[in-house]
Amino acid sequence: MFRKSVYVLLIVGGGLMAVGYGLFRSPNLCVGEDRTYDLYIPTGMTFDSLLRVLERDTVLCRPLTFRLVARMKDLPSHLKPGHYLLRAGMDNRTLVAMLRGGFQVPVRVVLHNINTVEELAGRVARQLEFDSLSLVSLLKDSAFIAQYGFDTATVIALFLPDTYEFYWNVSPERFVKRMYREYKRFWDRDRRERAEALGLTPVEVATLASIVQKEALHADEMPRIAGVYLNRLRRGMRLQADPTIVFALRQEGRRRVLKKDLHIDSPYNTYIHAGLPPGPICMPAKQAIDAVLHAEQHHYLYFCAKDDFSGYHNFARTLTEHNRNARLYRRALNKKKIYH
Repeated sequence: MFRKSVYVLLIVGGGLMAVGYGLFRSPNLCVGEDRTYDLYIPTGMTFDSLLRVLERDTVLCRPLTFRLVARMKDLPSHLKPGHYLLRAGMDNRTLVAMLRGGFQVPVRVVLHNINTVEELAGRVARQLEFDSLSLVSLLKDSAFIAQYGFDTATVIALFLPDTYEFYWNVSPERFVKRMYREYKRFWDRDRRERAEALGLTPVEVATLASIVQKEALHADEMPRIAGVYLNRLRRGMRLQADPTIVFALRQEGRRRVLKKDLHIDSPYNTYIHAGLPPGPICMPAKQAIDAVLHAEQHHYLYFCAKDDFSGYHNFARTLTEHNRNARLYRRALNKKKIYH
């Protein structure tokens, strides 16, 4: 009788262990051995909504066991928003612990080829939880951006093109704060001293770099173009930079600036206003900023695109020489019927 009771206990115990293993330790993700699943939990998402998403995408092999373990561990009251990477072989215990502890994976945010705050916000909002309007509103809040040393015309200089990692549910405020840390790291002592030697602030360097970037199709020409603009600034000459006219016209991608365009009433019209425009006309690349800080020293005051459409420029010391280069380029544009 005693031996029979022992057998019963062993069987019951073994059964409980099997049930426990099935609930907690048995793999429960139907994503394939070499696949993963990106789970996004928006702020405020309920546990029931999460279950519907997981069942809709057939993520769980046994949804009921996950539901039981989740409720046993009180996940519904401690569900953390974020971006989670679910891997093949993951069991209920691991999955619940991940979602309960908020152990999310970062999102890679790429900032590149951006001209305005609106473009920046749109690009970022496609990769993070917050919407673009919330970031635009923040970057147009004079009081908010003033604490970082910027105004609404210069705030684009706060952001540097690169690839960054953020948690998906980062707030717009924390996003800006992180970008300011990156800005401070980039503008180290050496770069600040070089800017000072040019008689420019970091924001002014970024403003000039944005023009250089728009002018140069080839990076190896950036330092020479930067040198031209620095020479003009030192002589008190107007920059007369076509990209600032295109920016003022809000016609990105325009290939030809006409004489009538040079009269547009805008603080960004460098044909009318001396010195630098109020702020950058795009988010300048680090390479363009360094091209200004390490500008080529020469005596050129003018440059014009070559008529072979190679993307390179002819540089000139005198207006006579420049006008000759400009006529050749206009003739080439007309021949190709490029009128705007």
